[in-house]
Amino acid sequence: MKIQQAKRMSIFEPSIFVRLREVMAKRTANGGSVIDLSLGSPDLPPASFVRERLSKTSADPSRYGYTMAGTARFNEAVARYYKRRDGVELDPETEILQTMGSQEGLVHLPLAFCDEGDVVLTTNPAYVAYDAGIRLAGAEPYYMPLLKEHQFLPQFEEIPEEIAKCAKLMILNLPGNPVPATPTKQFFEAAVAFAKKYHILILHDAAYSEFYYTDEPFPSFLATEGAKEVGLETNSLSKSFSLAGARIAYFVGNRDAIRILKELKSNLDYGVFEPIQEAAVSALDRAEEITVPLREVFKERHHVLKEGLEQLGWDVADSEGGMFVWAKYPFELDDETFAIQAIEKVGVVMVPGSSFGSEGEGYVRIALVQPAEKLREAVQRLTKLN
Repeated sequence: MKIQQAKRMSIFEPSIFVRLREVMAKRTANGGSVIDLSLGSPDLPPASFVRERLSKTSADPSRYGYTMAGTARFNEAVARYYKRRDGVELDPETEILQTMGSQEGLVHLPLAFCDEGDVVLTTNPAYVAYDAGIRLAGAEPYYMPLLKEHQFLPQFEEIPEEIAKCAKLMILNLPGNPVPATPTKQFFEAAVAFAKKYHILILHDAAYSEFYYTDEPFPSFLATEGAKEVGLETNSLSKSFSLAGARIAYFVGNRDAIRILKELKSNLDYGVFEPIQEAAVSALDRAEEITVPLREVFKERHHVLKEGLEQLGWDVADSEGGMFVWAKYPFELDDETFAIQAIEKVGVVMVPGSSFGSEGEGYVRIALVQPAEKLREAVQRLTKLN
């Protein structure tokens, strides 16, 4: 019997990470070492009090049933976090929805709001899960380019009127993956005004909101006047709280949109393991104990890598936060060939920018997931490519 895949499987392209892993494996098999700066997976462990809470509740035999959704304790912790950090009031019952990590929520989001042929405004380059969700829903992406001359921010005034009028959803991500552009109050105000004018739902992916290197935190999209009327914000505990494997995140914002997503989610899963939710409550309620030292670590890493690459003649995107460096290398090679050669020749693993969209050609994304001394070593290794 021949097993055939569904036609919709054609929307999923082979991951560049598979190819990078193959090249890495070949190098290490031949005795070479690698410095892996590809995946944005936190290298710092969760705080001890978060691990202790997870361990203690996991030992309780009463905690192994279906949770069905976010517990009241989790939703209330999210509401307290938003109130404390951003001054944003959230109703735990109607304005918060838990997801099994942000990837799950991002991929399913267009299914809830887009019919076949609907237009979704997304960026180029962008996190690959956005495109997967759009195409899975049968919607059509319209790409807003992220260009250096515009500080890598989308320009709403350049979107054609006929596209804006038929768009159902806009996805933003600041500071972003792969481009760590800086969110501002003015930019979010412009986004809200655009969404109101054309009746577009906005989803702001705030996965890196705690990775700021300035004195003041980046503004929350939901802190923008009128944001709740037109949008949602999503965040994950994967990055800021080092709970990537725990798979827990949330959507917050417009209550009608949350209600629709809850209806979809009720048909997809039976909730996150309760001890993970309890660990997340501990993390959210004591966030500052985690995120203040986190920022010091990543600020140093960002400085080391940006300064080192610039000394080699690389054009590194200006950034005041995020978990990545977005850099244009000074070689006449396409970005995938360059990334492969960097592994083969010097053992530094980076992701080619075109993996995230055509505007990423000639760039690489470098994750700040190694200690500063390893990043210095990576820069030293890269000098051998000159």
